[in-house]
Amino acid sequence: MRATVRLSAGSLSAEIIPSLGGGVARFDILQNGQRFELFRASPAGGTDDPFALGLNVLVPWSNRISGAGFKFDDAFHALSPNVAGEPCPIHGDGWLSGWRVSSSDDRFIQLEHEAAGSGPFCYGAVLDYALDADGMAIRLAATNRSAMALPFGLGFHPWLTRTPATRLMAPAESVWLEDSRHLPTHRVPVVSRPEWDFSSFRPLPVDWINNCFVGWDGRATILWEDSALALDVEARPPLADFILYSPSAEAPFFCFEPVSHAVDAHNLPPGPEAHGLVVLSPGRTLCAECRFRVREIKPGSDRR
Repeated sequence: MRATVRLSAGSLSAEIIPSLGGGVARFDILQNGQRFELFRASPAGGTDDPFALGLNVLVPWSNRISGAGFKFDDAFHALSPNVAGEPCPIHGDGWLSGWRVSSSDDRFIQLEHEAAGSGPFCYGAVLDYALDADGMAIRLAATNRSAMALPFGLGFHPWLTRTPATRLMAPAESVWLEDSRHLPTHRVPVVSRPEWDFSSFRPLPVDWINNCFVGWDGRATILWEDSALALDVEARPPLADFILYSPSAEAPFFCFEPVSHAVDAHNLPPGPEAHGLVVLSPGRTLCAECRFRVREIKPGSDRR
């Protein structure tokens, strides 16, 4: 079983697995003697599958890149698929790599990672998890160690508990539609898809959704009314998009992913920066921060 680092503060606890992408194995609250999984818990016997964790860290990009790579500054940078069954490279390589613990205590852990080998991307990354009695804050920073400027992106990929009473509020301006390869086709106003308009609390879609929402202000709330709990998501720029993924109403999880850029932004016209990627010259750093704040609610009290 992989070694985990446990953080604890008040009624909240979290477990981090440095050797498995620095991911979160679980993030729970103890409520009236019962433990509620805010993030889906990884298998009790341990796992070597990052997709079985409660949160993945996305660096140096989020989601898929099409075309076996991307062109930037008149050079084509080849990228190979990195997950079995996935034709496109997905989520960078940080989530598949081992991270080193540089410091930790009961409420905080800092991890570091040096990468050289995901196509042209050489980078150093620092990942902080800080737990307090109200929630968990995550900070991720990536520094370009390549000899050339490159477009970087960051994101967080939590796997959240889904119950029949789960509700989401996450206002956005537009949403990318996807094709059968889960690549973007075109963007439409959210108001044109009322079932995906989360400007006020509404249930999660009954059917498949795996779409990137654009024009997000970095604030969202998940309600579990059957457990009288809310989770407030507070993301800072450059995390101005989110991806909402859920395979069906029967799934015990869904994903609400604060990210810095659209899916396949490396290949979308007119260029990567138009879709949220940040070009880092050698030695420059990109940072992303997100806080997950937990609070108890009275049923119906947060509806608006």
